[in-house]
Amino acid sequence: MGKGGGCFPSKNKITKTTNKYANSATKSTAADTTVTSPTKNLKVFIVFYSMYGHVESLAKRMKKGVGTVDGVEGLLYRVPETLSEDVLVQMQVPPKDDTILELPSPLELVDADGFLFGFPTRYGCMAAQMKAFFDSTGLLWKEQKLAGKPAGFFVSTGSQGGGQETTAWTAITQLAHHGMLFVPIGYTFGADMFDMDFIRGGSPYGAGVFAGDGSRKATETELAVAEYQGKYMAAVVKKLVHG
Repeated sequence: MGKGGGCFPSKNKITKTTNKYANSATKSTAADTTVTSPTKNLKVFIVFYSMYGHVESLAKRMKKGVGTVDGVEGLLYRVPETLSEDVLVQMQVPPKDDTILELPSPLELVDADGFLFGFPTRYGCMAAQMKAFFDSTGLLWKEQKLAGKPAGFFVSTGSQGGGQETTAWTAITQLAHHGMLFVPIGYTFGADMFDMDFIRGGSPYGAGVFAGDGSRKATETELAVAEYQGKYMAAVVKKLVHG
């Protein structure tokens, strides 16, 4: 007891009381600083070259298909043009949709969880613009930055015998050297892939469109296959990442 008839509590009681409030404050702080990280969407890059808009029409529907799978988003990118403006004018190439950005750098590909590459045919192989883009991925190839990532193809040809299958088939070499996984759609789209009553682009390798002389537009069936391929790829990407 201190002087003054016990007006002051003992030292032991002061210490005990102080610790009680200190512990309470510590618990409150820990609770307040707990942050829940938002779930990050998986990304499918839809990278394409389109001269007259046929491949682009498929790409846009693929983006829609990708978006139907929860937790996955599709991003549209063009590859750089290699022809001069004068040549494009002589070929009567229409203006490109400026809402679709050109891929800033091949190095951006590492941010994707999966890919859909689209291009028109040139003598049964991919157009030079797309080949030039793949040729620019040397640093990624050297470090195998894309190894294990899934990818698919979609194409445009001028006629039924113009390379709907060979254009995709010959492009597989690009994926093989990067160690990427080729994901075809097979015949999973269903009965319309066997229908012989109408002309339709596409194959087990992926969606496709017949451009004819350039004036023909993609049919609803061709667009539906493209949308389906987007959804199919998104589901594959999600399964590979999350199991």
